[in-house]
Amino acid sequence: MTNMKFTKYMSDSAVLRELGRRLARRRLDLQMTQEMLSREAGVSKRTVERLEDGAAVQTSTLFRIYRALGLLGELDRLIPGHEERPMEILKMKGKTRKRASSARKPDRSRDRWTWGDER
Repeated sequence: MTNMKFTKYMSDSAVLRELGRRLARRRLDLQMTQEMLSREAGVSKRTVERLEDGAAVQTSTLFRIYRALGLLGELDRLIPGHEERPMEILKMKGKTRKRASSARKPDRSRDRWTWGDER
């Protein structure tokens, strides 16, 4: 069976089911039982069962499972770190960005006001 691609059109439940299926496959590839994985991750066997069945779990639980399956380092591919370019560093004067900017409105101060009946 091939892996389903994660897309923005998938429902949350479909994403959870596919994630659970992939984690179960990884566990089996490592020759681990659900009991072994639960002990290694420090979670209950029922939590592993629920996760593999596509149920939602806490993020910290997911990280424990990833660590036990040797997948925690793969999170770098999911959300890559931001490397600032030299020009960005100079522009920001060593500060880090904390907010996003909203779209700027066009500057209308240069437009000359008229009544509208001039030719």
